[in-house]
Amino acid sequence: MGNMGNFLLLATEHSEMAEGGFGLNLDILETNLINLVLLIGILFYFGRKVLTNILNERRSNIESVIQDAECRLKQAQTALAQVQEQLNQAQAEAQRITQVAEEKAQAAREAILARATLDVERLKETAAADLNAETERAISQLRQQVVAMALKKAEAQLQTGIADDAQQILIERSIAQMGA
Repeated sequence: MGNMGNFLLLATEHSEMAEGGFGLNLDILETNLINLVLLIGILFYFGRKVLTNILNERRSNIESVIQDAECRLKQAQTALAQVQEQLNQAQAEAQRITQVAEEKAQAAREAILARATLDVERLKETAAADLNAETERAISQLRQQVVAMALKKAEAQLQTGIADDAQQILIERSIAQMGA
């Protein structure tokens, strides 16, 4: 209102100087001041609408950016929740795999121990069978040697003239030893 009052004061002074008529003021300083006041008034009147439109547009842009940021925040939170769920699932799967591997290792260890025990038993049986075979072979060789010695002794006695009864007993003993 101060500007408007100055404008009216200048207009009144100007009209008094012109002595009651409308005249042309040739003073450049006074006319520039009046033009400046008119220009400021026009700019204020029209500029307020433009400024209001610019501020409204800026406010809507800021609101749009805030809504977009909130939307991206929600998406990021959803993605984070999904990734955390996947991490939890992966950790559970890793724990399950570890447990299964431990169970399989225990079962394999038990199977290896059982197989080793069976192999040891087979080796013992094979060794015992080999020992029995060697024993039987040694006994067989001894029998053959005994028979050979008995035959030699019998031949020697036959050559010296053993009685027929004694020869028969000696042959039967030899046969009996061979059979046993």
